[in-house]
Amino acid sequence: MTEIIATYLLHNEKNPNKKAEEIALGLTVGSWTNLPELEQSQLRKHKGRVVSVEELPLEKEDQSMIQIGYPTLNFSNDLPAILTTVFGKLSLDGKIKLLDLQLDEGLKSQFPGPRFGIEGLREKLNVYNRPLLMSIFKGVLGKDLTFLVEQLKQQALGGVDFVKDDEILFENQLTPFEKRIVEGKKVLQEVYDQTGHRTLYAINLTGRTSHLRDKARKAAQLGADLLLLNVFSYGLDVLQELREDNEIALPLMAHPAVSGAFTSSQVFGLSHSLMLGKLLRYAGADLSLFPSPYGTVALEKTKALSIASELTGKDSFKRSFPVPSAGIHPGLVPLLIRDFGIDSVINAGGGVHGHPDGARGGGLAFRQAIETNLQGKLLAEGAENYPELKLALELWGNPEVTV
Repeated sequence: MTEIIATYLLHNEKNPNKKAEEIALGLTVGSWTNLPELEQSQLRKHKGRVVSVEELPLEKEDQSMIQIGYPTLNFSNDLPAILTTVFGKLSLDGKIKLLDLQLDEGLKSQFPGPRFGIEGLREKLNVYNRPLLMSIFKGVLGKDLTFLVEQLKQQALGGVDFVKDDEILFENQLTPFEKRIVEGKKVLQEVYDQTGHRTLYAINLTGRTSHLRDKARKAAQLGADLLLLNVFSYGLDVLQELREDNEIALPLMAHPAVSGAFTSSQVFGLSHSLMLGKLLRYAGADLSLFPSPYGTVALEKTKALSIASELTGKDSFKRSFPVPSAGIHPGLVPLLIRDFGIDSVINAGGGVHGHPDGARGGGLAFRQAIETNLQGKLLAEGAENYPELKLALELWGNPEVTV
């Protein structure tokens, strides 16, 4: 009999062994000791089991780590069923946090994983020996398509590898979804013809859930490069449906909007590594955005690294790109490379657009910072040769770190 093993963190639980037994029964067969032997025999294969209980005493609050095994016979092979089984009503039952899920290879085979992953996206860009660079459209609400396309062009001229829509750019009359794809494709081809640098554009897939598949298929027909999805507004299963549709077959970029409602608490919800790492990778995200440890919406470093570890660690699935984000500027490049390595995406909004020379200058400053750091030099040394990097460091500063 196969099972999925869930790991939980309990707080202020005086009898964690008893609580573990209650969870194992309450989320499976419901009761046990009062059942007749015949009924126990019939239900045994459905009964949850306590795998382990470990008390973790702290000064202010007792914590316990427990693991429960749930027979895969109990649920269908989809993430909504799994999450409901292991954390449905339990999420309402006091201070308990779901830290991890361990799926056997048989169950994992029911999930697609990334279609392209790190290797596939690098192949599309023909870039293999450095972190990739991404920037974000900024200030385009209320602006027309001409403004957006010019902004896209300047970012591409700066050497950015990916440009993504802002997650709050929805369908509107000034910059319609289909026209953004068509016009964006034209200008990026112009930049490629001019410079030989390939930039890919991630368009925000939005609207009613029932319309997303058709809209994504249309995007593919129009030649879209990638799809951006606010996964946690729609649900992980929507991401998986998009990934598995061969008429779409585009890289998928997962935005973390709304995920903080599930992950931010120390005592409730799901862990960052599970929500923004493992489950996104299993469901098919090629890239996962999450707060960096250094920026304006900073995530504690060990949590950010745990997300990246789940996205890139050894598994039967392709690796997904970690994209630490928020408040990133060129001076932080050494920290990003030191902590997340070259198989990551450096993502910036204001750090590109806020450059004194505009988005082109901001993109160049980031590329110069990456090149300088990978050469084993301090950014201050690179700034002696690169005026764009020099201006960026004067504006934002830099914590000097070598790889």
